[in-house]
This record gives sequence, C-alpha cells and structure tokens, in this order.
Amino acid sequence: MDIIQLLFIFVLAAFLGYELIKKVPSQLHTPLMSGSNAISGITIVGAILALHTDTGYFALILGFLALILATINVVGGYVVTDRMLAMFKNKESKK
Repeated sequence: MDIIQLLFIFVLAAFLGYELIKKVPSQLHTPLMSGSNAISGITIVGAILALHTDTGYFALILGFLALILATINVVGGYVVTDRMLAMFKNKESKK
C-alpha cells in the first residue's frame, strides 16, 4: 500500500474512534474499557509475532515498543476497571 493510503486509513480510524467514544453514555464506559483491553491483548499477540520475525533491527524495536505499550495498556485498563467496579460494591461486603 502507498503511504498516502495508509495515512488516510489511520486518520479515518482516529476520527471514527473519537466520534464513537464521544457518544458513549457513562454507564457503558466500564464494558467498553473491558472490550478495549481485549483488543489490546490482540495487540500483544501481534507484537510478539513482530518480534519473532527476522526482518531487521527497526522491526525488532517497533515490536518491542508495541509489546511494552500494549502490556501497559492492558494492565492499566484492568486496574481502572477493577477500581470502577469496586465503587459499586456494598460497604458491608468489603469488611
């Protein structure tokens, strides 16, 4: 693919993602975050596959960077989801 086509797809995906997230009601943020964590899990698999290929030093760096950032995203997302769900628990059940 040409670089212009790739940039067009990236800008279109960013705009569409922003518009979709902006219209989500606050009650659905926790399930949406859980879904995005699953997508980041797929990103981790892709990053591991990129690390496994032998296409050069630049691909190795990008794969490692993708692996680190996706892992941070998954762990952070689950921590935030856990904290949000803890707000809905009864105070008596915490004791």
